[in-house]
Amino acid sequence: MSKYIIKTLHGLEEVLCKELKAIGGLNPQPLKRAASCEGDLSFLYKANVCLRTAISILKPINRFRARDEEQLYRGVQNINWSSIFGMANTFAITASVNSDHFNHSKYVALKSKDAIVDQFRKKYGERPSIDVENPDIKINIHIARDQVTVSLDSSGDTLNKRGYRKEGVFAPLNEVLAAGLVSLSGWNKKTDFVDPMCGSGTILIEAAMMARNIAPNINRKSFAFKNWKDFNQETWDKVLADAKNQETETDCQFFGSDISDKNLRVAVGNCFEASLAGKIKFENCDIRDLNVPFESGIAITNPPYGERLQLNDMNEFYKEISDAMKKNFEGYDFWVISSNMDALKHLRLRTSGKITMYNGSLECKFNKYEMYRGTKKVRE
Repeated sequence: MSKYIIKTLHGLEEVLCKELKAIGGLNPQPLKRAASCEGDLSFLYKANVCLRTAISILKPINRFRARDEEQLYRGVQNINWSSIFGMANTFAITASVNSDHFNHSKYVALKSKDAIVDQFRKKYGERPSIDVENPDIKINIHIARDQVTVSLDSSGDTLNKRGYRKEGVFAPLNEVLAAGLVSLSGWNKKTDFVDPMCGSGTILIEAAMMARNIAPNINRKSFAFKNWKDFNQETWDKVLADAKNQETETDCQFFGSDISDKNLRVAVGNCFEASLAGKIKFENCDIRDLNVPFESGIAITNPPYGERLQLNDMNEFYKEISDAMKKNFEGYDFWVISSNMDALKHLRLRTSGKITMYNGSLECKFNKYEMYRGTKKVRE
């Protein structure tokens, strides 16, 4: 059994802990933008394939104290690196520092690199190469005060890179954030699901994968742990087969609309790459003119904030969104995420839930509006 640190986004720590417990992680504990748990090698592989709200999964391999560069160098050199990877592998180091003893994360990464390279050179007379863009082995150095933690990044590329997004759109939503929003909404995976400003379809795709229990990274080929010397092909094959066997069908219907025909073309392509071709219906339509095809359900959407996508009058636009919500979404739980706090007030609807999230560096509110029918209809 090993201890793992699983990174996530702010606000998704508890969601991640529930996921970890569901896939067999032992003693999951929330941390700041992360969680910790214990598990075996099979769990590590399964976590990389199945976790929806994880950014990366770190395996700590050594901890020591260091108050200067010499102690840091010796501590990193005390690890037997040739037991982890070989001369043919490239590697890269990232560092994060919160310490009075070390001021620059790049310098910490450089000294750690020197320690590893010198060990290989002393043992073999040559050294492995550095590749900062696409390394075989990713090493993470974290320093808090004088406590140094050296970890292997088992994921390689961040886990939000599911592989289904082949073509970009302007201001796309992070896949991990999209999955987190769906989880935080409390959706029961039984009611119909709508995104009336769907962009490239990320929220819909993440929800559809959840409903069908499709592991988010089941089709991804590249993971850094495959380059570790202890990689076990038999265990890996079993994890993939088990994940495939867990997939199921659903009676839920999924619908997305967007004013941009380019966005919808990208969304359809993303669905195809996610093995969801034909499972989500799309319509090229402004939310203000939309006729929702389902009588009731849940809607989650990420409208323009006015940060990267500029509209002439954002407050007026949000008023028109609220008019569309009241007109077309009776019987729905309607969730909106936005960093434009003033514009959110112009939805002119009473919230029944508020959650603070971050979309990149932007602080957002993820608000719930219960669109009642008849006499219970929310007043302006």
